[in-house]
Amino acid sequence: MFIAYAAVGGLLALVLTASATLTLQRNDQIVANMQKVQVPDSWLPRLAALKAAGALGLVAGLWVTPLGVAAAAGVTLYFIGAVISHLRIKDYELAPAAVLALVAAVALALRILA
Repeated sequence: MFIAYAAVGGLLALVLTASATLTLQRNDQIVANMQKVQVPDSWLPRLAALKAAGALGLVAGLWVTPLGVAAAAGVTLYFIGAVISHLRIKDYELAPAAVLALVAAVALALRILA
């Protein structure tokens, strides 16, 4: 189970790092998606910081189990919040957020079981 967590957590950390970087750079597509779900521009740096912290926590969780569990739980909640934000405005283009929520939940389960 540890190897599975390392693979899933590592890949999720890479995706989160890329997303945090693009969010900080105010990538047009990310900004458009955030505006569509009514996220204020002032929140973008905070949301990017949460993604970066999740990525660091997932990687550190390879050595410190409670940190990996906390990071995976936090990332899962982050993307559940993203799904809810899409549903709140009846925007059903939520596949990326839903998939990342699912992957984060899998990472959480794997870290707990490892």
